[in-house]
Amino acid sequence: MNNKPKTVQDANLNGKTVLLRADLDVSLDKGKIAEDIRLEASLDTINFLLKRSKSVIVMGHLGRPVGEDKNFSLRIVAQWYANRLDGQLTEIEAGGFKGWKILPGLILLENLRFYKEEEENNEDFSKKLSFLADIYVNDAFASSHRAHASIVGAAKFLPHFSGLRLEKEVEELSAVIKDPKRPLTVIIGGAKIETKLPLVEKMHKFADFVLVGGELSEQDKVLLKVMHEKVDRIKSILLVADLMESKKEITEYSTENFIQVINKSSTVVWNGPMGLVEEREYSKETLRLAQAIVNSQSYSIVGGGDTIAFLNKEDILDKFSFVSMGGGAMLEFLAGENLPGIEALLS
Repeated sequence: MNNKPKTVQDANLNGKTVLLRADLDVSLDKGKIAEDIRLEASLDTINFLLKRSKSVIVMGHLGRPVGEDKNFSLRIVAQWYANRLDGQLTEIEAGGFKGWKILPGLILLENLRFYKEEEENNEDFSKKLSFLADIYVNDAFASSHRAHASIVGAAKFLPHFSGLRLEKEVEELSAVIKDPKRPLTVIIGGAKIETKLPLVEKMHKFADFVLVGGELSEQDKVLLKVMHEKVDRIKSILLVADLMESKKEITEYSTENFIQVINKSSTVVWNGPMGLVEEREYSKETLRLAQAIVNSQSYSIVGGGDTIAFLNKEDILDKFSFVSMGGGAMLEFLAGENLPGIEALLS
């Protein structure tokens, strides 16, 4: 990315109400928040705004609800903020949107995906959001690859800035593209084939090694399992893992091959587990890979919801150099794609 958005630190916030798009899409387990790293990451920007502006209205989404589904209510997130910031929840309505007052100057709106207009990037819906505030701030890197109303639409109608977290994401990932310590290894796993597979080829433009595991390795092997001889920096060496008979995890041999590459890498970027880590018996190789990365001397970046949740559960997430809030957004950014949410801040 050649241009950087203006950050919230450049904004005149005095006496202003700020509409903040945050990453609120947390993992849930039996009606409770399973991991809250995205919420923790949002606090720097929220606290910054609370100190300098009149009030802050936080908005975002949770999951993929069909219509208004109470199972995906952001009330649980509002309560998290209330607990974390010593606030108290009061149900309110702001400009036609349901939500909760958490502090005198802090409001959280209900799940925006309860409205079909959000994902449609409906202009009237975007205007309705913009009427709530004087300034728009995007701190939701994980959703910035989506052209939704709260990501790009509202920014058209208000002075717009990036949040502190989004700024950090852009800085860290831009450094990987522009001037990484080499050898640079990119590891891609997990599911969501349709979004990740087209990006693998683009990784050859800047990575020295691309290692592919998880469900990806079983799909289009003719396309992926191509080369093992060393080539130059423009086109990386590609290694594709084999799967065990269960098809739910890569083989020990494949993990060993990946670890050999990791041990001679100076930078490692990882997105996606090597197995069905939701089932404990298929998480062994993902854990071995994670331990190899944190035990290496490399600068390590990890992203993707499933990967982060797994590492957090194993209590090794904080051993990575940088944890990106993005999954698909992180991969698209590294592949050189223009993220609509960031593009909207440049206009």
